[in-house]
Amino acid sequence: MGKAQTKGPEFIERQTAAANAKKALLERFRAKAADPATAALKDQRAAEAAERAIAREARAKEKAERKAREAEEAAAAAAAAAAEAARLAKEAADRELARQAAAKADRDARYARRKEKARKKARA
Repeated sequence: MGKAQTKGPEFIERQTAAANAKKALLERFRAKAADPATAALKDQRAAEAAERAIAREARAKEKAERKAREAEEAAAAAAAAAAEAARLAKEAADRELARQAAAKADRDARYARRKEKARKKARA
């Protein structure tokens, strides 16, 4: 058995057919690219893409503005909550000071009564 011929007429015919098919495809592409209708369609698609990009940017801007507004509102709410918490803490501290002052006054009054009672016993 000998070596098979790789460059026989069938191979050359297939190679030529493939090259011709590539040339025909390239010619169809060039003809389509030169067609004014194709150019108009391409321009229309580019314009639509630009409109979509503008709309996308507008939506992104609106979203950014909305997020900034929400962040400001959240910060204002947090500040209001902090102020309310501080007010409540101050009121609680004032109540505690008043309670401590009342307790001290009660202790002082009891002490004064004991002292007075002791003085009365000492005199009698």
